[in-house]
Amino acid sequence: MPKMRRKSDLPSKICAACGLPFTWRKKWERDWDNVLYCSERCKRSRGQTSA
Repeated sequence: MPKMRRKSDLPSKICAACGLPFTWRKKWERDWDNVLYCSERCKRSRGQTSA
């Protein structure tokens, strides 16, 4: 049985679009070094400036 990890133990980054922190997710396991955005919404809006 895998050891339970607290969310505070996981690596985190700052979203390049909204500037908010986000933590590692299992679906990003293979590609964590290339993850820049916290969500698809931020990824889509990266070229636009927020007003």
